[in-house]
Amino acid sequence: MAGRYPIAPGLIILAVIFVAIFAPFLTPHSPIEQNLSNRLASPSATHLLGTDHMGRDILVRLMFGARVSLAIASLTLALAGTIGLIVGLCSGYAGRWIDAVLMRITDATIAFPIIFIALLFAVIFGPSFRNVILAIGLVVWARYARMVRGEVLGIKKRDFVALAKIAGCSPFRIMVKDILPNVLNTFVVLLTLQVGWVILMEATLSFLGAGIPPPTPTWGSMISDGRGYISTAYWVSVFPGIVILLTVLSFNLLGDWLRETLDPKLRQAISV
Repeated sequence: MAGRYPIAPGLIILAVIFVAIFAPFLTPHSPIEQNLSNRLASPSATHLLGTDHMGRDILVRLMFGARVSLAIASLTLALAGTIGLIVGLCSGYAGRWIDAVLMRITDATIAFPIIFIALLFAVIFGPSFRNVILAIGLVVWARYARMVRGEVLGIKKRDFVALAKIAGCSPFRIMVKDILPNVLNTFVVLLTLQVGWVILMEATLSFLGAGIPPPTPTWGSMISDGRGYISTAYWVSVFPGIVILLTVLSFNLLGDWLRETLDPKLRQAISV
């Protein structure tokens, strides 16, 4: 029997999603409006998490930053997952020289450091929402491609695939109707595990100045803004760091639970 549902991580994820969707309705304050007369104010009843060096409310910026982080994670994984799924299916099913060429491209892509790609994009095209998605997505797809290919190599040897070939089904139909449903469980688990990683990567890029340009609030840029005030105004960096930690950890725990629940081999091992 699979492990118990991770209630606390699930609640944290739901809270982050809720705040991201309804942030404009949850607070009347602007995340980019400056108030220098109230800069670096410590946490109080007026500003629950304090203000930053520009007098902007930390809590409000965290709420709007959740929108950016989840939007980037969703779009990046949609792009990378689609490319990786297609490449993995074609490579694993076709085999021979097609498999060799696609896997060499995949290996070369995995070898590229994402930080380097993102910094290159930022230098050439400038930091932007689109470039962050492209920089991460154009590298992460290779992870999905290799995982899907490994699943397809085992599935295509099964009897139901052989029967489909005997029945005269086209390769496209076999991949879509017979093989794809059998790799979706593993694919969904990997997607869930990668959400936290993409959020962390976006925060890293924003911290380095290669992510979303200011004044758009992002969790990574908020940590970067507060690094010069860590000894006098810890809240500027500490609270965004805590939010990133809890969000990434929650998605990872949810992914682990999904893996135990959806993987029949792992579920059987746990029950034994």
